[in-house]
Amino acid sequence: MNIMRKEMALLCITLFLSTFTIKAQSIDSTALSLEQCIQYALKHQPLYQQANMDIDITEEQVKTALSDWLPQVNFNFNLQHYTQLPVSLFPDANTGEKKPISIGVRNTNTLAFGLNQNIFNRDVMMASRTATDVRTRAKQSLTDFKIDLVVRVSKAYYDVLLTGKRIEVLVADTQRLARSLKDARSQYNAGMADKTDYKRATISLNNSKAALAAEQQSLKAKYVFLKEAMGYDDPEKITVIGDTLQLQRQIIVDTSFGVNYENRIEYQLLKTQQKLQTANLKYYKWGFLPSVSAFGNYNLMFQNDEFAKLYNASYPNSLFGLTFSVPIFQGTKRVHQVRRAELELKRMDWDFLQLKNSINTEYSSALASYNSNLNNYYVLKDNRDLANDVYNVIELQYKEGIKTYLEVIVAQSDLRTAQLNYYNALFEVLSSKVDVERALGLIQ
Repeated sequence: MNIMRKEMALLCITLFLSTFTIKAQSIDSTALSLEQCIQYALKHQPLYQQANMDIDITEEQVKTALSDWLPQVNFNFNLQHYTQLPVSLFPDANTGEKKPISIGVRNTNTLAFGLNQNIFNRDVMMASRTATDVRTRAKQSLTDFKIDLVVRVSKAYYDVLLTGKRIEVLVADTQRLARSLKDARSQYNAGMADKTDYKRATISLNNSKAALAAEQQSLKAKYVFLKEAMGYDDPEKITVIGDTLQLQRQIIVDTSFGVNYENRIEYQLLKTQQKLQTANLKYYKWGFLPSVSAFGNYNLMFQNDEFAKLYNASYPNSLFGLTFSVPIFQGTKRVHQVRRAELELKRMDWDFLQLKNSINTEYSSALASYNSNLNNYYVLKDNRDLANDVYNVIELQYKEGIKTYLEVIVAQSDLRTAQLNYYNALFEVLSSKVDVERALGLIQ
């Protein structure tokens, strides 16, 4: 009797602490829905924020390239002192003999202002023509990352939520088994049953408590994974909230219209890359075009043999002109560059074919998994309802002395298994639904 009372007291304490922990979490932690988890991830996930910053980096790269269309103004400051003046040979006016004569002044200072304006340049023209596509590629890369993030957070959320539901099943099962253990002990003490029922009840209760402890530890790990997926670094605990009935209404996805490659961000990215590769081919074909630029210079020069008098007088000069540069022969370099660009563009046709095959395979696999999981979900949902009805009837019959305690234990085990299988099936169908939506390009 003392052992029995200790076990019952320990069980009551365990259940009380489990209930208290759940209530404490609901009070001291942040409760988040799926939409809130996703929105938090889009604001705080480090890798996503890096991908978001890549758009700004790309924008600055584009503006850097386009800035070559604007005038380029330069300033140079040159100050020099001759320790020995340069010497040149000049013919003597009388004899004609060339004699060395020092020329120049010892101190010079030149302030040079230069301006250059590109009129036509194939590098700058390439930057202008591809600026829109380069920006589009950066945004599409962000969208691709965002889709991956939404899928990962959604699956982690469903896993945490339904693990919590499995814990609720095991808590309820433990409570039922505790009541059964108490009844079995009472019947044994009254001489209505032998120790077998009592021992079976103890075994079932221990198994249920072990399963509950395992699920609770698993839930902690899954919360850590969800927080990592969200980029949640706040020390405050979080909990997920969700209505099982609402999740049941979300399991259906319309697959009647099939795959549209244009909806897939990977296909859109490849199309943009194809445009950029086409522009690259044109760039090499423009290799024979000249470069034209205008320039202007203004130089302010100061000269004197005495440094103290260097700035007493200035000798300015200025000029402007036009530079016209034409590549005549580059050692067949341009021919090979054009040929390579053509081959790279043609190679992309195989990239499109490979991507289409990959999308078809992904969709077929996701759809097969979804249909299988959906059918399994409906079957296990019926099994859960049937197991609940069977347990209620057998428990009532046991209390009236019609059924044996073994049948009660079996019914309890069947009910727990059916409930756990049901939540497992619900998670599987929701997870596979996300895969189907991604394969169809419905997640944007």
